[in-house]
Amino acid sequence: MAKVLVTGASGFVGSHLAAALCRQGDEVTCLVRKTSVVDRLRPLGLRLVYGSVTEPDSLQAAVAGNEIVYHVAGSTKAFRKEHLFKVNEQGTANVARACAEQTTPPVLVVVSSLAAAGPAPDGQPRTEADPAEPVSNYGRSKLAGERAAEQFADRLPITIVRPPIVVGEADRDGFAMFRAISRFRIHLVPTFRPRRYSLIHAADLANLLILAARRGTRLSSGPTDGPSPPGHYFAACEVHPTYAQLGRMVAAALGRRRVLVLPANPLAVRMAATLSEVCSRIVRRPNILNFDKVREIRAGSWLCSAQAATDELGYSPAAPLPERLRQTAEWYRREGWL
Repeated sequence: MAKVLVTGASGFVGSHLAAALCRQGDEVTCLVRKTSVVDRLRPLGLRLVYGSVTEPDSLQAAVAGNEIVYHVAGSTKAFRKEHLFKVNEQGTANVARACAEQTTPPVLVVVSSLAAAGPAPDGQPRTEADPAEPVSNYGRSKLAGERAAEQFADRLPITIVRPPIVVGEADRDGFAMFRAISRFRIHLVPTFRPRRYSLIHAADLANLLILAARRGTRLSSGPTDGPSPPGHYFAACEVHPTYAQLGRMVAAALGRRRVLVLPANPLAVRMAATLSEVCSRIVRRPNILNFDKVREIRAGSWLCSAQAATDELGYSPAAPLPERLRQTAEWYRREGWL
């Protein structure tokens, strides 16, 4: 049993991680904002501490006494890129600094993103040896967060995990695909080209993060240009479907025998992003479909290899992707989302 802190625990990935840590008997503290919805956390019997990664004064007390800190908090969408960097770069620096200032610094596991590394070169899965080439503001902000953490590598043990698309129960961004296929039997593909994508279920990602904390290679201080230094891991499941294939897999998980796959031309995607941006500004809530996401869509396939995590950490998905999609669909139905 370990004393651990999870930032961003009220979010999709953070709540899965907090639940996994509680199941294995860890003493879990979760850093949440006072405005966070914590309904999924309260039944777990963990401790809630109020604060924010963008408020350094709130971090010292939260970090104190913990053996492991899982930094999951981050921003995936925003109206202005400055907000992405404030949360993803400066927020990571604040957490790392709070850890480094402890008498006995904890292990820090930072959740980054495949977006920080960039799309797959020549359609081949990215490995940790490839230099980072982000194409979006989100990706650049996550890479900046990695660089911020690396500045503290000589003062505390740090490991960085870069997940691709994460699916699973309580995922609000991915729910749009399930809803469209369930209600209308339509799956929109944002490109004519057969792009492929890596995915991972949130429960498998939580397991990888726990393994990274226990036995992952730690960052070493030094230059950060060029290939990612040891201490980085990609996360992915066993298959890398095209977006059309993913839609058919979701249809099967929902029990739909057929789904109409509709490719969209670049102009239509940009128009949809424009409409989404306008609507999100009216309701003052950023949407995942925005101009920054269009940059990623146009960049090619998003693939990564989890071989290093398999070889060094003993990582493997607990269930194949079709089974994970089925249990996600069942959760959406059980909770009344579908």
